[in-house]
Order: sequence, then structure tokens, then C-alpha cells
Amino acid sequence: MAKQNFAEKVGQAAELARLTRKTSLKNAEQEALSDSGVAASQLTRKTSLKKVEQARQLALPSRRDFLIGGAALTGLALFPTAGWTKSDAMSFADNPFSLGIASGEPWPNGVVLWTRLAPKPLEGGGMPAKDVPVKWEVAADDKMQKVVAKGTAIAKPEWGHSVHVEVTGLKPARWYWYRFTVDAGSSPIGRTKTAPAAGAKNDRMNFAFVSCQHYEHGYYTAYKHLAAEDLDLVAHLGDYIYEYGPAADRTRKHNSAEIKTVDDYRNRYALYKGDALLQQAHANFPWAVVWDDHEVDNNYAGLVPEDKQTLEEFTKRQKIAYQVYYEHMPLRRSVLRGASGVEIYRGLNFGNLANFYMLDTRQYRSDQPCGDGGKPACPESLDPKQTIMGSAQERWLMSGLRQSKARWNVIAQQVMVAPADAVAGAEQRFSMDQWNGYHAARQRFLEFLRDSKPSNPVVLTGDIHTNWVHDLKPEFYKESSPVVATEFVGTSITSGGDGSDVRPTTASMLSENPHIKFFNAQRGYVRCSLTPDRWQTDYKVVAAVTKPDEPVSIRASFVVENGKPGAKRA
Repeated sequence: MAKQNFAEKVGQAAELARLTRKTSLKNAEQEALSDSGVAASQLTRKTSLKKVEQARQLALPSRRDFLIGGAALTGLALFPTAGWTKSDAMSFADNPFSLGIASGEPWPNGVVLWTRLAPKPLEGGGMPAKDVPVKWEVAADDKMQKVVAKGTAIAKPEWGHSVHVEVTGLKPARWYWYRFTVDAGSSPIGRTKTAPAAGAKNDRMNFAFVSCQHYEHGYYTAYKHLAAEDLDLVAHLGDYIYEYGPAADRTRKHNSAEIKTVDDYRNRYALYKGDALLQQAHANFPWAVVWDDHEVDNNYAGLVPEDKQTLEEFTKRQKIAYQVYYEHMPLRRSVLRGASGVEIYRGLNFGNLANFYMLDTRQYRSDQPCGDGGKPACPESLDPKQTIMGSAQERWLMSGLRQSKARWNVIAQQVMVAPADAVAGAEQRFSMDQWNGYHAARQRFLEFLRDSKPSNPVVLTGDIHTNWVHDLKPEFYKESSPVVATEFVGTSITSGGDGSDVRPTTASMLSENPHIKFFNAQRGYVRCSLTPDRWQTDYKVVAAVTKPDEPVSIRASFVVENGKPGAKRA
């Protein structure tokens, strides 16, 4: 197929998708609802849900569908899936860009561009065991006519034919558009943004943070609404995938038993990244990502697995999981270091307004004390040797905070810093997987904030599938202890299912923990707006995730004022 004909077919397919999207999706959903509403076989249910997903993929939005601030955004064009071949050395029977495109790690002079060639995404990718050249372009306009950078990357089989392009030579604090091309045609066009110059005046920043997107628990409706926001960055705090095998009576289905091999992990990422709404969110903004536990194994700690695996088995599994995570994320090659192969903690700067510290609270932590679970404080949890970050990362964080000249210092990590006593009355019980299980490490961190007084520290947290707002204090249950920072905890995209506004235990939990200012158990994402004087956090929740296309609303908003730690209702 000539490239001109290919481009024409892309445009025709995109227009067809735009016109038929609602009808296709509605018909498939009605059919799925009918199938699952009777005593149908499991096969029928799987087929029904598959039809919904197929309709979603058919209904990828066109460029006209994305509007932010009244300006047209480049959307995800529908890519023809059959009947096209390359003009010379390589043939693709299916769309090699089935996993979408992404950008991340914004610096003042550039970003990372990502894709992975996978014409058969759920079958290991379907690529031959050889290097494949992939052209890339960056433009100053959404029609890709003002190209400012271009080149060729090599997609290598040992890295799953993933592509990580570290673009340089761009201008700070501005939007760019990008795409990839193989011989047969081009990817959708994505949009990205560079960071402001180091120390440059930056009067405003908007970003969102997300976590925990269990595929089986629901639809990624939150990403549909997030993609329509006006954002400079999306921060993902972990649990991008889940490692489990399929479970009965779920909204969607995992594609294999529990994942352990390279192909297992690649196929699981392919299942998640094949979702059109997730692809849309990646294509619209640069991302900054860190992992939590489910990218490897539930509640693992360092080289200690959740269940019975030998050290040799789990070390191998962890290295595989870390490599495949890198293969699917817009990360710089500089993270490919350390004994495990990937060292992911790092910093990002956004002029004089914000520094981000992206932490890893899994790879270097001690084993959860006292047998894990919810327990009263025990001698092991109070042991000064217990670490959640590891000594090197802890020193790096404190050094960065001490030297920071940014107005806001954003500590993005995985598990709750503040304690949440789950028992009414004098007895106390805390999660040993959170910072509660690492009391000395938490105390060092909070006392450092009290004594060194870095400018406006704000902690962002995922993991727990619920929304919280905390005052962080060296002594949480002592009223006179000063507030040294604010912790915003974000709920899940889908994990946990539809959720609820409150729980039967919410009132007693809030009364037991006066540092907890807010709790909510719905799904969604968190949007943050920063100026030099004010930080506003909006907790955005969706009505349900077991049904597609549910609306979003702001459940609560909180404000932190410059120089005044602690959040107040907006």
C-alpha cells in the first residue's frame, strides 16, 4: 500500500469512527447486558464483554473530539487493522501501534516519547526477532507541518520492540505534537509539553495524579474525563497493572493465570494498554510514573515475595517485571541501573514553582513487620533499622528537599504516611504495609520536615483505593504537635469496583484520627492546581466503574496556602 493511500484510509476510518461511535458502543453494551442478564454460560459472558471492548476500540475519538480550553486537541486516529503491508522489508497484517503512544519525563529541553510495536499485542507482540527502524517526528503544530525534531529509533526484540526516544533541543514550557512512523504508515498524533527552564518564573501548573487501575474491576471512565482536563502533567503512583489470574463475575477479564514470565508480563501490559481511554490520556499529556507492588507481586518488600517463592525464583521474577515495566513506560534510559536493572526514584523540576520527588517505596524496603496485615504497633515496627525507602533514597530525598528553591515540594509515592487507627477506643491497629510499619523511618522524615523547613512539602499517595486528606505531624495523636506537611491520598481508577461515598466505619475512624480531614471511597482521580500563593486539590469521582461512560463530579476541594502547612476546605 502506498503511504498516500494509507493516510487517506486512516482519515476515512477516523471519520467513520466518529460518526458511528455512539451507535456501535450502545449496541454492543445492550447486547452484553442482555447476555449477562440471563443464566448464560461463562463463554457467553466473555463474548459479550469482548464485544463491548471491540466497540470501544472501533470508537476511538477523532481529533475533533478533544477540546481543552476551547482549543482543538489531537486525538487518537483509528488505525486500520488489516489489509495493508509495507512497501519494502517488513509487513504488518495488523496495527503495530495497537498499544498507543505516550510521552513523559518533561525537561526544559525535551521529553521522552514512547511506543511499542505490537501487531499481535496479546500474543507476545507478534513481531519478528529482529531490529526494526521506527521514525519519529516532533512538531510545533497539531498537523505536524512545522517539524522541529526528527530521527530514527531502533525497536529491539530484547526490549519487546519498545521505543524510548529522548528528544532534546526543544523550547521550555511549550506544547509539542509527535508521532511515529513505520514503512506502512504512522501512529496517532500525541501531544506533550516541556517543563519550564530551571528556576524560571512559573505562575501556574495543573496536574493530576492517579493509581490502581485493576482491569477486571471496571472501565477506565476516569481517564475519559481526565483526558478532557487542562493539565501539564499526569503522575501515576503505581499499580498500573495487576498480576493476578482471572476471577469470576468481574466486569472485564484478565488474559492469563498469574503472570511470571516475560511473555506473561508483556501480554498483561498489552491488555491494559489496549484500552482506548487509557491510550487517550497518555496521548494528551506527558506522564511521570512510578510503580507500587502489583507491577511485580502483591505486597512484596524488597526481595521478599507475598507467597512461597524461593529467593532465586523471586529475584528472577522481579527483574523480569522491572524490565517489562520499563518497556511499557515513557522513562529515560538513566533508570536502567542498579542490581535489579531499574532504579526508578528521581526528580522533576517545573521552574521556580514545583519540584517533584518520585519515590520507590517497594524495591528497597524491609519486610513488613509483625507478619504484615493490620496490627498494633509492635517492637519490629518500631525498630530503627526498618526502612521503607532504603538509606540511599532517603538521603537523596532529604538532600533534594534541603537544597530546593521551589515554592512547592511534591513528594509522590505509594503508601499512606499518616496513621489511620482502624479500631474505636483505646486499642489501636494500623496497616503494617504502610509507613506505620516503618515508624523510625517516618519519624526521621517528619522531624526532618519540622527542623529543615523545606518550602511547602506536599505528599501525594496512592495504593489504598480511597480518598483522604491528612495533616502530617511528628506526633499525630498529640494536639500540640505542629503540622509540617499535607498528604493528599488519591483513590483508584477502578480497583475495588464502584465504591461508595462513605463506609459504616467512617465516622468512628475520623473521630479516632483527628489529623484525618477527609475520607471518601469512590473511584476517580485527583486534580491539583498550583500558583505561588495557593495549592488547590479537587477530588474528582465517577458515579460507577462497572458501567461505562458514567459522569464525573467534584466530591471535595481542599486548599493549602503558601507557608501554612495543612489543608482547609476550599
